Amino acid sequence: MLLPVFTTYKNAYTGLSRSTWLLSVVMLINRSGTMVVPFMTVYMIRMGYSVQMAGFVMAFFGFGAFCGAYFGGRLTDKIGFYPVQLITLIGGGIMFFVLAQMKTYWLICAFTYVLAFINEAFRPANSTAVAFYSLPENRTRSYALNRLAINIGWAVGSSMGGVLAHIDYSLLFYVDGTTNILAAILIWIFLKPVNYKQDDHQNERAVKPSSPYKDKMYVLFIMLTIFFAACFFQVFNNLSAFFYEELHFSEPLIGVLLAINGVIIAVFEMVLIYKLEGRRRNLSYISFGVSIVGVSFLMFNIPGMGPPLACTAITLLTFGEIFSMPFMNSFWIARTQPGNRGQYAALYTMAWSAAQTFGPLAGSQLAGHLGFKWLWFSAGAICILVAIGMRKLKENNF
Repeated sequence: MLLPVFTTYKNAYTGLSRSTWLLSVVMLINRSGTMVVPFMTVYMIRMGYSVQMAGFVMAFFGFGAFCGAYFGGRLTDKIGFYPVQLITLIGGGIMFFVLAQMKTYWLICAFTYVLAFINEAFRPANSTAVAFYSLPENRTRSYALNRLAINIGWAVGSSMGGVLAHIDYSLLFYVDGTTNILAAILIWIFLKPVNYKQDDHQNERAVKPSSPYKDKMYVLFIMLTIFFAACFFQVFNNLSAFFYEELHFSEPLIGVLLAINGVIIAVFEMVLIYKLEGRRRNLSYISFGVSIVGVSFLMFNIPGMGPPLACTAITLLTFGEIFSMPFMNSFWIARTQPGNRGQYAALYTMAWSAAQTFGPLAGSQLAGHLGFKWLWFSAGAICILVAIGMRKLKENNF
């Protein structure tokens, strides 16, 4: 009984390149320090600021991420993914240390923007690197492995962050910055510079739009992604505030609940991707996953929400994430050429960054003025509409 299960897990991880594994280890180390973002809203509340003001801080983070993604993608296509990853990891690490020293509101906003700008410039370079070191037939799994590392790191960072926040919130910034720098050192030692534009992957289709902005299907996909991501980012910001203010959960309990997301992804995502990859079009899986996320948001309005029900909602949300996000990566990468991959990656990252700008801000304003109930109703409804839009894209052969 156990042998087929073991074989399935083994096959799910077989055939990926050494460099793909190395990039995932780098991401694991980096994301194990992910503590500041999930607790930033609670950090601001503990400093005496309102949920609405905390939402503006996260809007500065999102706007910085948006700008950083754009320039990171352009820079990746000019100088390559290797130096961009090193520069942004080291720079981001330093900025975490600096942000820890900021105590006045507008200084926190300003340095949060700078931190996000540097940090998010890393993402297009990293996505391009994963594409370079993978093959078309295992690309979704390569991205899933990278996401696995991110989510294991998220589980470790969230659970540890809850404990450290209970002791001293400044520790979150120092740990986050240190893991950034450690990840940069690992890349510098083990991953050598390459000229990724020489890799043409001849089996890929040669005729594709030269710019993502001229790719009609991609632009429509990006618009839908922005709305979905704006809802999804409530998990990393306003959900912790909901647990803390509305349900009166402690910081360690919040950390454990947020960590459930990473644990489930670590156990199930690679195997599910291995079984699903190539069986249906990417947009089919994306539509299904986004709809599940929408239902999970609606669950947060169930009366009598306690830790067990909160755990159930997060579990459902996580499976929706598993069915949608890895295939989103596969969708955009399938439309690229080596010479424009950084720009496609940048636009995809910019979509998430734009959502991170107005999503938490809009969510915090909605929760602050009308209550969290309306936030979860709105997020659930938008996700379901996005799911319908993704299915329409597929049906119209875009």
